[in-house]
Amino acid sequence: MKGVKAWAGRWIAMPVVLGFLACEGAVARELPEFTQLAEKNGPTVVNISTTQKKSAGRSLPHGFDVPEFPEGSPWGDLFKRFFGDPPEGGHGAPEQFDSRSLGSGFIIDGEGHILTNNHVVENADEILVKLNDRRELRAELVGADKRSDIALLKVEAKDLPVTKLGRSSEIKVGEWVMAIGSPFGFDHSVSVGVVSAVGRSLPSESYVPFIQTDVAINPGNSGGPLFNLDGEVIGINSQIFSRTGGYMGLSFAIPIDVAMEVVSQIKDRGYVTRGWLGVLIQDVTRELAESFGMKKPMGALVAKVLENSPASKAGIEVGDVILEFNGRDIVYSSDLPPMVGRTAIGTDARVKLLREGKTRMVKVPIAELPTEEELAQAPQRPSRASDNRLGIAVTELSAEQRKQLEVDRGLVVTEVSPGPAAEAGIRRGDVIVKLNNVNVESASQFRDVVDKLPKGRSVPVLVQRRSGPIFLALRTPEE
Repeated sequence: MKGVKAWAGRWIAMPVVLGFLACEGAVARELPEFTQLAEKNGPTVVNISTTQKKSAGRSLPHGFDVPEFPEGSPWGDLFKRFFGDPPEGGHGAPEQFDSRSLGSGFIIDGEGHILTNNHVVENADEILVKLNDRRELRAELVGADKRSDIALLKVEAKDLPVTKLGRSSEIKVGEWVMAIGSPFGFDHSVSVGVVSAVGRSLPSESYVPFIQTDVAINPGNSGGPLFNLDGEVIGINSQIFSRTGGYMGLSFAIPIDVAMEVVSQIKDRGYVTRGWLGVLIQDVTRELAESFGMKKPMGALVAKVLENSPASKAGIEVGDVILEFNGRDIVYSSDLPPMVGRTAIGTDARVKLLREGKTRMVKVPIAELPTEEELAQAPQRPSRASDNRLGIAVTELSAEQRKQLEVDRGLVVTEVSPGPAAEAGIRRGDVIVKLNNVNVESASQFRDVVDKLPKGRSVPVLVQRRSGPIFLALRTPEE
């Protein structure tokens, strides 16, 4: 009987095991197959190389001479390689050489238009495109947009393979994607992964809601396509986050919807325009949210309203928190610039604000974003003091903050970096009421007070916190 029971147990267990194996096989069969995808779309991807004429002085600094080395010394060869033999009576003349860069791109139509990154072809004297069938063609730069890092090229050729464009607005986190490019010059390399996040903002980029993936991207992949499983391009591989210069698991692609909007403007008018609100914004921290009476930190806090801007004309004020733009929530302050940038110029945008504890809706007529040169000429942050020698950034209080903290004056600390202020115990969210026994009234006056502080001495700072006022001792730097 024991034998019968044992066999019975085995027969009962076997279907379970077989079922598990069948399930495992089903999962394996459901994993994506990239061979056909790579084979079909590989020919649409191109290798892009550029040359740029540069001059470099190969001479030693004035007053220095090439040292004398024994005959045949490798050090002598090394110096000659980098500095050359100076001409008679001189220290060497600048020499012209070709600077080369490498990237990727993809063909978007039968007319020969190719999409890539601006940084791949920027300042290039010559652009060479190499196709999958080994044809090499000179490309013309039709137009480029530095702010979105998009460039449109054109080649003259027939029978060009064309990519199929998808919609980046429809992608979902977790879906499989594939990249094709030329990392480190290895043509038509394929790498795969998943979408890690969408709508990601990077510190140096204000107008692109990036697609974050874990696809292996390296130098040379820039400008190449990111495909979904339907073989549609949903993004342009553009950047990586790395501490080593190589791939570390974080790569970012420009959504194809954003790219094609840029392409359309380049074709129509030769340049790109964007919507403009005219505000300088910052994130709402937990401390600031509490001071505004908000349940959680969200939105874009207005730190400055530029003169004669759409925001100024619409009545937006410093201290307002922008919660919605055209019905879309602003979770982080970085969500706002891409939304404004893609809004049609001349249209009215509906903006939901929080001011003094109450929400209100305003209409803002969106204007064209000024050029970087025009923005640089305008005063940038008179209502916000930063980059001072104390290592803090401050901004003026709103009426609601004054009421919440029961103060008549002061500046709220928005950033604290390593330096005297951090060593004194000042932290983000503190309100500086007095500095060196001088009442703090405005951001511009705060800068004047800081400039006049004695060097290398401790000065008193009165800060207001939710727990109450407290004096701190701040030692100023020696220089």
